[in-house]
Amino acid sequence: MIAFANVSVRYRGSRVRALDDVSIAAPAGALTAVVGPNGSGKSTLVRALVGQVPLEDGTIVVEGHAVRDEARGELARRVAVVTQREEPAFPLGVRDYVALGRYPHLGLWRGPTTVDADAIASAVARTEIAPYLDRTITELSGGEWQRVRLARALAQGGQSLVLDEPTTFLDVGHEMAVFELLGRLAADGMAVLLVSHQLNLVARFAHRMVLLHRGRVAGEGTPDDVMQASLLESLYDWPLVVARDPAVGAPALIPLRSRPRA
Repeated sequence: MIAFANVSVRYRGSRVRALDDVSIAAPAGALTAVVGPNGSGKSTLVRALVGQVPLEDGTIVVEGHAVRDEARGELARRVAVVTQREEPAFPLGVRDYVALGRYPHLGLWRGPTTVDADAIASAVARTEIAPYLDRTITELSGGEWQRVRLARALAQGGQSLVLDEPTTFLDVGHEMAVFELLGRLAADGMAVLLVSHQLNLVARFAHRMVLLHRGRVAGEGTPDDVMQASLLESLYDWPLVVARDPAVGAPALIPLRSRPRA
């Protein structure tokens, strides 16, 4: 379980809060998606979790433990985070990159054990990246790179996974592959918290959606609860309709052409 309870965040010099009394629960065994327009506070949730921005108020709890600055090493053993941006600076081998996920468990003096090797092997198998293991990370395509980043996160262990826009710049095939993988991880019992702009993909896979707007929760519930045309149109400030996905019956947003100017 990942839980944000009455969380508020204000960036330095800002008169308004980036997050204002936000409460979100992402239970084990479910995919919980946070959606909303640009600037709504989605990525700030992830930054607050990993300690990049301080909380003005509220608490964050992961697997029953409150997140505190002095417990970052312990946090890394409970929850893995895949951030929105990560540009490889050096041609590190894919094997070595995935193995970095075990760093929170090794410390300064302990060497890798069979437990670490098994965790890495399981992560490689779940993300199906075995064909890439002999490459460097700078030799990967965008979709391959995202799967390798997911493998490192899974090798880290724990039962909670947080992802910030994991399908940015991916084509439709790679987008679907990532969401299918996240769905399987949730079905296996993980708490998966996803930040995404992809409303239609989220509606297909998420058990629960949380809609943010200007730092506050504007709607939450099942995809059917949140994917309401009147609500989304007012928040995104664009004409749209919500139909049904013919393949799976999930709600699907269809943006319309802009209204003619008077």
